[in-house]
Amino acid sequence: MSAFHFTLIVEGPDLQEQSCIDALFEAGCDDAAIGRSDGVQFADFDREAATLDRAILTAVDDLEKLQGVEVVRIADAGLASLADIAARLGRTRESVRLLVSGARGPGGFPKPVTDPRGRYRLWRWSDVERWCVERLGEALPISQDEVTAAFSAALELRHFRRAMAPASPITLRELVGADELRTSPE
Repeated sequence: MSAFHFTLIVEGPDLQEQSCIDALFEAGCDDAAIGRSDGVQFADFDREAATLDRAILTAVDDLEKLQGVEVVRIADAGLASLADIAARLGRTRESVRLLVSGARGPGGFPKPVTDPRGRYRLWRWSDVERWCVERLGEALPISQDEVTAAFSAALELRHFRRAMAPASPITLRELVGADELRTSPE
């Protein structure tokens, strides 16, 4: 077994109330630190499991044992800013900026997933990681960012699907395919 660290974003009752703290402990969340920042409630987990996906699934299940609690996404699931990329690669922000712009390196740097015109752009770390291995020949430690990104996307889909009009799931089935929705966590 390995220990996995991740942060789940949670909606529902205030988990820092004493009654919730006791219920969290009883539900199996004794490996979580609960907090709130700018109105966003979160649970930091250091969970032991055979795999990251098993750690995330059991943490979500344990949190949602509490009435009214919903896990809506995983914090920073697979996304990286220019500064994050620089830190992970051991480069300066300017060096990474030049790779992004194509002024240095082999070109073809992955496109940001946020609005490219915005001041704050984010990239999928798995795309950057793959590019660095394939184009720069860099050996990077294996990350689990694709797993957390996929789980976060499934949690967000589940969250928004619950809030949508009854006819909307048909549109979602067309968008992502019926098989994917059938296997989404619920």
